[in-house]
Amino acid sequence: MTLFDADAAIDAIRSGTIDASFRAVPMPGRQLPDGIVAARAFDEPVQLLTGPAHAFAGARAVAPAELVGHRIWMPGIVPGTEWAAYYGDLAAAFGLTIEVTGPDFGTEPLLDTITDSRSLATFVGERTRLVWPADHGLLRIAVRNPTPVYPHSLVWHRDNLHPALAALRDHFCPGRFDHGDAGTWTPAWA
Repeated sequence: MTLFDADAAIDAIRSGTIDASFRAVPMPGRQLPDGIVAARAFDEPVQLLTGPAHAFAGARAVAPAELVGHRIWMPGIVPGTEWAAYYGDLAAAFGLTIEVTGPDFGTEPLLDTITDSRSLATFVGERTRLVWPADHGLLRIAVRNPTPVYPHSLVWHRDNLHPALAALRDHFCPGRFDHGDAGTWTPAWA
């Protein structure tokens, strides 16, 4: 079982193995099972991560339209997951080339490859914490006009009364981390 799989995460919530999960819901064409509820927790802006020799290395921000024709490599995307749906819809909406092929040896090899490439970049969430050696020279570049945001929701079982879960729900109250204004993009299903 992997909790990267929405079905496995929902099964773990139903069984009480875990109290909650952050997911992009609802998945296209899927309903949450009885007893499972979700609330939009926060929208995380997507950034472009490049190496120092990339064409956009000097940019402070890029528009999705500027990324057309550039290779965005994301080998860790698992077909059938909500993030595969998200990035598939993002690519379709803006005519982007998001490559998911190739081996996924983890974050460090991905960052090493991006560092040394003039043509490859990847997407990362603005709040995603990454650590790399200082000599890598990797750059996070804002994506704007519009800003793609990943729609995180908190998912839990409605009968779970754990006080920490209530505090977590209160912390991520609706609108607190919302980027859902006219300058953002999310898939229609979100």
